[in-house]
Amino acid sequence: MRAAVVRTFGGPEAVEIADVPVPEPGARQVRIKVAAGALNPVDAAVRAGFLGGAGKALGLGWDVAGTVDAVGAPAAWQVGDPVVALVPGVADPLGAHAEYVVVAADAVAAAPVSVDAVHAGTLPLNGLTALQALDLLDLAPGQKLLVTGAAGAVGGFAVQLAAHRGIEVVGHGRVGDEGLVRSLGAARFTADGIEPGGVDAVLDAAVLGAPALRWVRDGGAFVAVRDGVLPEAERGVRGDNVRVRADGAQLAELVRLVDEGVLTLRVARTYALREAAEAHARLAEGGTRGRLVLVP
Repeated sequence: MRAAVVRTFGGPEAVEIADVPVPEPGARQVRIKVAAGALNPVDAAVRAGFLGGAGKALGLGWDVAGTVDAVGAPAAWQVGDPVVALVPGVADPLGAHAEYVVVAADAVAAAPVSVDAVHAGTLPLNGLTALQALDLLDLAPGQKLLVTGAAGAVGGFAVQLAAHRGIEVVGHGRVGDEGLVRSLGAARFTADGIEPGGVDAVLDAAVLGAPALRWVRDGGAFVAVRDGVLPEAERGVRGDNVRVRADGAQLAELVRLVDEGVLTLRVARTYALREAAEAHARLAEGGTRGRLVLVP
């Protein structure tokens, strides 16, 4: 089968399409025939070597939508089931940007019925990141949350999920993003920032760091979405990094919210798998609203 891999770290040109053996599922695993998978900034980080793994071929792609192709006993899934899943990054030699991928059975959820596979393939990584970040913040209905990068993939999901929970959301982004961010559920928008201590918590999807920490009230909470990028604690503000993990039950909840119209899945453009390097180059240019999606 074909898979997008990197053998040496570098820019978009480092991505190559290799012929590799079709992976076989072990116990409590399923093999998915890939229909689509989003390209995310973390894929660029893997490609550039920021997550390690030197000296071996690394697969790319964390998001997958497709159909179950084979199961390793015992497993609750059946061949032919349409599913979505989070693939565990650089932990395995192959990622989701391939024709087939093997994942743990408990990382899988039934695919949304209201959208196609291309849109479904944008949900797992960013949706789970936003959900798990909100769980770390542990806000009650009526409390105030500021989301940086609110027009982006993680930020957009966070705005929608928080608003659905009854949390008052302030969206932070570029001036031109106000209409989009408000449409996602933000009660207020800012491109410049807010008064110090003006919110109970910040979900820092744009990785602003210390400047965003000042917007949190004393004793509030701050969660950064990039591991290791956390400003020094001050004023009793509780800080944490969200380290996204595969969770089929949480993913199923996100799917339910997609089918209920609570979550919007945004696709900017699709690329064939053979165009993976081109997709990486477009991602590096920035400015997309919605995900670039690879289709085998």
